[in-house]
Amino acid sequence: MSVDAKDFKMAMRHCAGAVALVTVGAEHGKRTGLTVTSACSLSDSPPSLIVCVNHNASAHARIREEGAFAINFLHEDHAMLALTFSGQKGVNGDDRFAFGQWTRGATGSPLLTDAVAAFDCVLAQEFETKTHSIFVGEVHGVSHADAARPLVYLRGHFHTPQEMREMVALGDLDARHLSWTDFS
Repeated sequence: MSVDAKDFKMAMRHCAGAVALVTVGAEHGKRTGLTVTSACSLSDSPPSLIVCVNHNASAHARIREEGAFAINFLHEDHAMLALTFSGQKGVNGDDRFAFGQWTRGATGSPLLTDAVAAFDCVLAQEFETKTHSIFVGEVHGVSHADAARPLVYLRGHFHTPQEMREMVALGDLDARHLSWTDFS
């Protein structure tokens, strides 16, 4: 039995995801990128991340061509940048980089200078699915901003962790003070 795509999408909207820009292209005029919530850590040995990219995305073929990409996790003031790179503002390709402050990583990939965290990656492996490729990036450079509050996508809207804390009722007040290390 298969799950209806509409039901699947509706359920996934209830799963919070960190918002990131996947960027690629060492040369001006040939850069592109997209907004994702499908990027996450894979391993620390070697340091690596995974990201899922639709075959139809302009960045998909470019990641293969360049053999490198960056993952730039956004902060609360980057909502318009997320919309721009998602294609919702009618801005495409290299024109998207007119917004935000950018530098080049060691791989040549565009890095957002004020990202919550930015990872400069070399394409290490690729796995194919029907609609997406899962790209494994070995991290060759990293930066982070300790004071920045991450941008999160939940239920069709952008949020900050503070807003989410106010939205979610945990029931047990003490549970709000637990950390991940309390469970491992």
